[in-house]
Amino acid sequence: MPDTSFNPRRYAFLTAEWRWLAMLNYSMDPAVLEPFVPRGTTLDSWNGETLVSVVGFRFLRTRLLGAPLPMHRDFDEVNLRFYVRAISNGETRRGVVFIREIVPRRAIALVARLAYNEPYIALPMRSVTPPPRSFPLVDREPGPVEYAWRHGRRWNRLALETTGTPTIPEPGSQEDFITEHYWGYTRQRDGGTVEYQVDHPRWRVWQTREPRLECDVAALYGDQFVDALAAHPRSAFLAEGSSITVYAPRRL
Repeated sequence: MPDTSFNPRRYAFLTAEWRWLAMLNYSMDPAVLEPFVPRGTTLDSWNGETLVSVVGFRFLRTRLLGAPLPMHRDFDEVNLRFYVRAISNGETRRGVVFIREIVPRRAIALVARLAYNEPYIALPMRSVTPPPRSFPLVDREPGPVEYAWRHGRRWNRLALETTGTPTIPEPGSQEDFITEHYWGYTRQRDGGTVEYQVDHPRWRVWQTREPRLECDVAALYGDQFVDALAAHPRSAFLAEGSSITVYAPRRL
């Protein structure tokens, strides 16, 4: 977990719950990602393998600067992300960079672009997930989970089914690598980079069967991602999620 000691310049920009994080992970040629790496960061890898993840999840009980967002508290997000490291304040920080983030409401996308310059777009979305009142699940399987978004005239989707019982990932495992990133890095319009912190406890994860990504990859992410995302996922799992806090960005 990152250092959460008091800092008078550190304040919560957004609080929410992230639930039912469906994560499909793919091997990627690092040369494809290099143009997207923000200044001051370097590509991270797991056992020498460069990974990207397509992640769908639920935002619940969202508050911006402590205030609830009428009509914008509960919604879906689907993103494509990869993993980086940065040296900041004398420590090595593991973080994520987003290629594209999809949400269903334009106001949400606008706030994220203005505050962080994150690559958000707004598209029609729908999902199949357990209801919020199902927490905590203990050892019960949540069943099928699906996130869908309409791009152009086509519905795209990410789907999986869980199996077994949830566990905290073993240190050094791929599940640990994917979920244990507590920083975000975003390239700015002037070429600089902002860093922001995300606090949450460690998540339990379920293994899955029949992971599926049905997506017009070229239209949404670019031709350079087609080969990787057309392959079978390197791994797929469902993270239970938790309450989270996203802190205000700062420039590196």
